[in-house]
Amino acid sequence: MTSQNAAARLPSLNLGVIGNSAFNALVDDRGAVVWCCLPRYDSEPVFHALLSDGKDRPNGSFVIDVEDFDRAEQAYDPNTAILRTRLFDGSGRGVEITDFAPRFSARGRMFRPLTLVRRLRPINGSPRIRIRLRPTHGWGTKAPNITHGSNHIRYVSDHYTMRFTTSAPVDYVLKETAFLLDQPLDMILGPDETLTSGVAETAAEFEEKTADYWRHWTRRLALPLEWQEAVIRSAITLKLCVFEETGAIVAALTTSIPESAGSGRNWDYRFCWLRDAFFVVRALNTLAEVGTMEDYLRWLRNVVVDADGGHMQPVYGIGLEAQISERIIEDIPGYRGMGPVRVGNQAHEHFQYDVFGNVVLGAAQAFFDKRLLRPADIDDFERLEKVGEQAFHFHDKPDAGMWELRTRARVHTSSALMCWAACDRLAKIATEIGRPDRTTFWADRATIIRDRILSESWSEERQAFAESFGGRDLDASVLLMAEVGLIDPKDPRFVSTVERLEEALTDGPHMRRYEAADDFGAPEVSFNICAFWRIEALARIGQIDKARETFEAMLALRNPLGLLSEDTHPETGELWGNFPQTYSMVGIINCARLLSKGWETRI
Repeated sequence: MTSQNAAARLPSLNLGVIGNSAFNALVDDRGAVVWCCLPRYDSEPVFHALLSDGKDRPNGSFVIDVEDFDRAEQAYDPNTAILRTRLFDGSGRGVEITDFAPRFSARGRMFRPLTLVRRLRPINGSPRIRIRLRPTHGWGTKAPNITHGSNHIRYVSDHYTMRFTTSAPVDYVLKETAFLLDQPLDMILGPDETLTSGVAETAAEFEEKTADYWRHWTRRLALPLEWQEAVIRSAITLKLCVFEETGAIVAALTTSIPESAGSGRNWDYRFCWLRDAFFVVRALNTLAEVGTMEDYLRWLRNVVVDADGGHMQPVYGIGLEAQISERIIEDIPGYRGMGPVRVGNQAHEHFQYDVFGNVVLGAAQAFFDKRLLRPADIDDFERLEKVGEQAFHFHDKPDAGMWELRTRARVHTSSALMCWAACDRLAKIATEIGRPDRTTFWADRATIIRDRILSESWSEERQAFAESFGGRDLDASVLLMAEVGLIDPKDPRFVSTVERLEEALTDGPHMRRYEAADDFGAPEVSFNICAFWRIEALARIGQIDKARETFEAMLALRNPLGLLSEDTHPETGELWGNFPQTYSMVGIINCARLLSKGWETRI
């Protein structure tokens, strides 16, 4: 295939993620960087080709073309965030592209610059390649001003200035001239700063130290016996979704990948949802990776203090921004031409009362875990009690629910459930810190909420817990009732609920969120985290074989690099929705740990 044909390819979610918890880039299966926002995850992109219709793909991307392209191979180096892509021409000549973002300890701190390193190595002779480096700004509407020197190019914009330092001929890069790759080349794209040593030496040192960092990080994970590679890749991906400077955890790295083709369900997920972040922290904690929790708690404490017992948003900016107003970008067509492209998220205006439980659940371990450098204290407990007061007050009030319905409010079972969890965990924390009076206080409140949920969410008609008090519609979120401990999973009502949900919402391993139409009609695709909740529920009610079979089927739906987006089409198996979705990667970790055989069975 010629480079011209390659330029017309439609974007897909066969993507790899490289990053260092300061920035990330998405690399497609031909080694093109198609998405990268700088200087923050929620900034405008310097590479935006992912949100294109494929007609002019090199714009807003960083492409390495091989003339007479024939095939590609791609894989991560095991236990790292270093990605290798091999491109071959029709004669078997090829180039290996090594992509990574430096991350390692230096001078007593974590070194994580806003720097992308790309290393090229010829394979089987000297392929003819072309380097197309076309950053943009203004959401793809403006090209940067370009200046250059003997071994660097500067891309200057009013948004962000980058310096590209390389051992490739600068003239070939500027003019996108095809040339024979007959020796290794290195490319470093980062801040407008001069390197302190040669580009080849710098790239080699960064690669060695970054590989060493990730291998030591994964070595410390408490892995299950089975599915270790899937769990490691999920854990690394979650770590890359942490904005380490503040501790915030984004729901995904992209905006406006539609939940299904032409659906208009296009949202910006580059922010920190308290709900999603809790699940990320808990999943990594089960692998003994507590550093993320400590970083997140720094961020969460600020949210709690700012709220001071009042309204708490379900989502904030990664720098604690409360206003993340939603707007539509008209200038780019969107993923495969399926706009709109949205920036910001209206959910910051919503009332979603499950948020109170997610805050308390996210902070609870800090009162019990003796490994933490900064354990929670009585001040933290008293602040969380204000959150608990809100949870009790709002547990039976209508809200937008965890699915963020924009035009309908109900007393959602999932919201009441998390309000119960807030009160229940506060009672347990009070016991741990020696406050029996507060234990009784919060346990009594938890009992009141629990009794109402079990009474008012139960639909005798459906023989299942419904999505709202007094309702009859089914919703996968009620599966969390067993996960957070409100009900024994062997309770006949919960078992019956699982059975009814399977009848109404599943297609093979896939599971939709709910059956009722929402603001955009009835859901068409599987919401991946719901499929994983179903697997966990099956395991808890004793259907282990079915749970394992379904889990294996879900793993088969990952892209070739082991990553998942938010949604999967039940008929085609194609990934849709923002990418990579932290919820989905959490599901892999939770199910693997729950279903894996014990180490003692093999050693």
